[in-house]
Parts: sequence; C-alpha cells; structure tokens
Amino acid sequence: MTLGRIIETPDCVAEGARWLAAQEPRFATALEQTGPLPLRRRPDGFAELLSAIVSQQVSVASANAIWGRMQDARLTGPRKILWASDDDLRAAGLSRQKIRYARALAEARIDYAALCSTPTDQVIARLTEVPGIGVWTAEIYAMFSLGRADVFAPGDLALQEAARILFDLPERPRERALRQMSEDWAPWRSVAARLLWAYYRVAKDREGIR
Repeated sequence: MTLGRIIETPDCVAEGARWLAAQEPRFATALEQTGPLPLRRRPDGFAELLSAIVSQQVSVASANAIWGRMQDARLTGPRKILWASDDDLRAAGLSRQKIRYARALAEARIDYAALCSTPTDQVIARLTEVPGIGVWTAEIYAMFSLGRADVFAPGDLALQEAARILFDLPERPRERALRQMSEDWAPWRSVAARLLWAYYRVAKDREGIR
C-alpha cells in the first residue's frame, strides 16, 4: 500500500480544495465562504501524542497550562516520563489516569521515524495499541503530524455537524455513516476535513450553533 500524497505546503491544501470543489458543488459553496484553508501541520513524535493525552477531557486553557508546566519541568520526553515520580507528574497537573497513559506511551517504544513511511491504516493500528490513544487521536496525528492527504476523522463532532449543515442532512451523521460518506472525497479526505472544520466555524457564527 502506498502512502499517497503528503501535505507539506499551503499549495498542497489549495490543490486538494480545488479538486474537492470540482467534484462536489457543496464543497465549492463552502470554500467560497471559508476562503483559503489552513495548512495546520504539526510536529511528529512522542511529545505531540503526549500533548494529545494531556488535552483529553479538559478545556483548551487547562490543557495549555498543564502542558506549559510539563515543558517547564522538562517532562515531555519518554525517558523523563519513565524517570519521573507520580508526584512529579501530579504536580504538573496530570490525573492518575493520564499518568498511566503517559507511562504507557513512554513504554510503547514507538519508532516515530518509521511511522513517516508506514501506511496510514498501520499507523492508526500501531498508535491505538497504546492505552489512552483512540482512533480519533491517531487519525489527527496521521493528518497533521504526518501530513497524510487522505485520512479523515469521522468521530469528530464538529465534522459531523458541519456535514449535517452543508449536505442538508436530517440529522448529524454518526461516525460510521460519515466515514462511508467521506470515501467519495478520496484522495483528499484530509483537505475535506479542513474544509468542514472551517465551514463549521462559519456556520456556527451564522446560526449560533453550540
């Protein structure tokens, strides 16, 4: 299985957006409202996944504060996590469950460099072996840290709601239905996700969505 396109620059995103707009008139309409889509590339590696664990089930402000304390304490690498005491990790703001997840990630010994050349389905399978890393987190990592052009995250509530509004669906599509729907957007499903997230913000402002 090939990796497909890797999104490296804003031009890659723009190419995907043009393709989607040509294939689906509703995407063309959404793109007119959103304007150019963001690149949103992130670093890859242990710290990015650890940060995702930190962010689970807390507000953005809380996650940023905890991550800042972990950075100050230099608790962002696998060895540091394994060497730190539970008290050290609690002092940074991690709950008991997140301490367990952080240690599991550190113990997993993931070859992050190898993931860059690993097919997306295998990346997701490898990452979700680790307690605390779900399918959504793995898909987001593949999308933004590895730059995969053809991965989607149908479990994302904002994507579901954006698809409901844009495609005039009677109700918010569930994960399985949206995954099937997104197959029509290959090989640019990551750009379709960017477009739906951008459209969600436009629709939220227009319609007062919570």
